[in-house]
Amino acid sequence: MSPRADVRRLQLIAEEAARIIADEGVSDYHSAKTKALKRLGLPAKTRLPNNSEIEQAVILRQGLFQGDTQATAVRELREMALGLMQVLSEFDPHIVGPVLKGTATEHSIIQLHLFSEDPKNIAIALLNLGIEYQAIVRRQHSKNPEGYKGFAFIWQEADVDCLVFPAHKLRVSPPSPVDGKPMRRADQLELERLLAS
Repeated sequence: MSPRADVRRLQLIAEEAARIIADEGVSDYHSAKTKALKRLGLPAKTRLPNNSEIEQAVILRQGLFQGDTQATAVRELREMALGLMQVLSEFDPHIVGPVLKGTATEHSIIQLHLFSEDPKNIAIALLNLGIEYQAIVRRQHSKNPEGYKGFAFIWQEADVDCLVFPAHKLRVSPPSPVDGKPMRRADQLELERLLAS
């Protein structure tokens, strides 16, 4: 296969994976790429675009096809996240992921990082708020194969994942599942500024 054909095939896979993410609510990039391969009838060993290329394709697709509806979904999810961050303020919540980046869809999960030396404190706070949660472990990057522990629950009709970190790890952000660089986090004040802009 010529280099030009290989680049075009990577673009096709990225575009189909972006469609799956944006339209079907698949949040895991690897799953979206695997589905894209099947739908395009390509062999399982086909070279895949990296997650950054998928994210760029998602942004392009959202700009072309979802415009106002996607912007409205992001704003609504950010407003819900802010309300939750206010309620959980004792755990220094920081928002991460697509809702912060602005690439969220109506299907996206609100992702928060909470900080406490003892995750039981967060579990108790959630119970006191009447929130039924499920304990979770999220494996987001190969640099931490055991994953990050946290809680999943529903907040104002949105799915939420809260991962828990020790308080002294506030300045140490885990690697992003998209590009492996430290995840961008925003505290309540920064999210308020985003909503005001």
